[in-house]
Amino acid sequence: MRIAIADNLATVKTLREMIPSEHEIAWIAHNGEQAVSRSLEDRPDLILMGLRISVLDGVQATRLIMLHSPCPIVLVTITSEENTAKIFEAIGYGALDSVNIAADNSQQSLLQKISTVGKLRGIKKGLKKTINAPLVVFGASTGGPQALSVILSHLSANFLSPIVIIQHIDQQFSLGLAQWLDQQTSLKVRTAKEGDRLCAGEALVAATNDHLYLTHNLTLSYTENPVNYAYRPSVDVFFESLAKNWSRPGIAVLLTGMGKDGAQGLKLLRLKGWHTIAQNQTTSAVYGMPKVAVELNAASEILPLEQIATSIKNLVIKGTISK
Repeated sequence: MRIAIADNLATVKTLREMIPSEHEIAWIAHNGEQAVSRSLEDRPDLILMGLRISVLDGVQATRLIMLHSPCPIVLVTITSEENTAKIFEAIGYGALDSVNIAADNSQQSLLQKISTVGKLRGIKKGLKKTINAPLVVFGASTGGPQALSVILSHLSANFLSPIVIIQHIDQQFSLGLAQWLDQQTSLKVRTAKEGDRLCAGEALVAATNDHLYLTHNLTLSYTENPVNYAYRPSVDVFFESLAKNWSRPGIAVLLTGMGKDGAQGLKLLRLKGWHTIAQNQTTSAVYGMPKVAVELNAASEILPLEQIATSIKNLVIKGTISK
């Protein structure tokens, strides 16, 4: 199901964490006026509408959406005593229901309402539309966590590309890294699990000392091979699996790090039509991995850290990838 979210930044992040990855985030609006405009351009299967959203509140935004581009709307409240009169006013304009995300059973309640809307619209559980935005992948080692936080902090909640991060880090620290990065960005960041599929607007972090790779059926998996490879999880292993199994060009970024892992994989992706970026020497904590990539002519662009997020956003907005 394609679900749109219209609410303030903090609530958007909460809702994204509550919505299972089987559903696609169609778009995100941070005020009622944006919600009305976006629903005209792209009508989702469901809108989660904040009652206290700014510019136009949830009531007025619901009224205009149901007038011009009607679709199921569930109101989102954050207190048990929020204005009941406004909830019923919005329901009078066509909202289906409301959910209090501060309640103890809030996620279960939200999932039940999403399921109900899916049944009403005849949407089968588990079916998702094809990802339209290009896949964005990162490889990093020494200095990588800070570099990743800088980039992700500049990607807004309505950035709808799937993201995968391969950071050289022991598995005992991978969950902490994902949780820390999640706090630095409005995107949803979590560790990658066996069998995961890439999901729009979600960042997945390689989570074990084995190598993350993309299978032929486009699910994520882990492998111990190559066993004797010094870099774990390996950027090259993941990039090579993308070159083999992901059919559309995306954006691959090789960040600061010791050694040479990722350089050959980056070159392979560039040859496959991907737009490839290497972090420059001045802003790299250790100019090893990106240096080798530059020497191999594997990078479409060589950029300082503070320009990488801008380049990614411009490429995603244009919808054209150049190698």
